[in-house]
Amino acid sequence: MKREMHEFKRGKLKSGRSGKTVKSRKQAIAIGLSEARRKGKKVPAKKSSGRSSSSHRKAA
Repeated sequence: MKREMHEFKRGKLKSGRSGKTVKSRKQAIAIGLSEARRKGKKVPAKKSSGRSSSSHRKAA
Protein backbone atom coordinates (compact mmCIF):
# COMPACT_ATOMS: atom_id res chain seq x y z
CA MET A 1 0.00 0.00 0.00
CA LYS A 2 2.76 2.40 0.97
CA ARG A 3 4.68 1.75 -2.26
CA GLU A 4 1.62 2.33 -4.45
CA MET A 5 0.85 5.67 -2.79
CA HIS A 6 4.50 6.71 -3.17
CA GLU A 7 4.44 5.86 -6.88
CA PHE A 8 1.11 7.64 -7.28
CA LYS A 9 2.55 10.85 -5.78
CA ARG A 10 5.50 10.64 -8.16
CA GLY A 11 3.16 10.00 -11.12
CA LYS A 12 4.66 6.59 -11.86
CA LEU A 13 1.80 4.27 -10.81
CA LYS A 14 0.41 2.38 -13.81
CA SER A 15 -2.98 0.71 -14.14
CA GLY A 16 -3.53 -2.91 -15.21
CA ARG A 17 -2.67 -4.29 -18.63
CA SER A 18 -3.22 -1.00 -20.42
CA GLY A 19 -0.39 0.59 -18.43
CA LYS A 20 -2.05 4.01 -18.26
CA THR A 21 -0.93 6.37 -15.50
CA VAL A 22 -3.27 6.42 -12.51
CA LYS A 23 -4.74 9.87 -11.90
CA SER A 24 -7.14 9.40 -8.98
CA ARG A 25 -6.24 8.76 -5.36
CA LYS A 26 -9.08 6.24 -4.97
CA GLN A 27 -7.77 4.20 -7.87
CA ALA A 28 -4.28 4.16 -6.32
CA ILE A 29 -5.74 2.87 -3.04
CA ALA A 30 -7.71 0.18 -4.91
CA ILE A 31 -4.55 -1.02 -6.66
CA GLY A 32 -2.69 -1.13 -3.33
CA LEU A 33 -5.45 -3.16 -1.68
CA SER A 34 -5.75 -5.63 -4.54
CA GLU A 35 -1.99 -6.23 -4.59
CA ALA A 36 -2.00 -6.72 -0.81
CA ARG A 37 -4.82 -9.28 -1.19
CA ARG A 38 -2.81 -11.08 -3.87
CA LYS A 39 0.18 -11.32 -1.52
CA GLY A 40 -2.07 -12.75 1.21
CA LYS A 41 -1.90 -9.82 3.63
CA LYS A 42 -4.75 -9.10 6.04
CA VAL A 43 -6.97 -6.54 4.31
CA PRO A 44 -10.53 -5.42 5.15
CA ALA A 45 -13.26 -7.04 3.02
CA LYS A 46 -14.62 -5.22 -0.01
CA LYS A 47 -17.64 -3.04 0.73
CA SER A 48 -20.91 -4.29 -0.74
CA SER A 49 -23.07 -1.97 -2.81
CA GLY A 50 -25.43 0.27 -0.84
CA ARG A 51 -28.54 -0.94 -2.66
CA SER A 52 -30.17 -4.14 -1.44
CA SER A 53 -32.40 -6.38 -3.54
CA SER A 54 -35.48 -5.62 -1.41
CA SER A 55 -35.27 -1.86 -1.96
CA HIS A 56 -34.80 -2.46 -5.68
CA ARG A 57 -38.09 -4.40 -5.85
CA LYS A 58 -40.07 -1.66 -4.08
CA ALA A 59 -39.06 0.94 -6.65
CA ALA A 60 -40.34 -1.15 -9.57
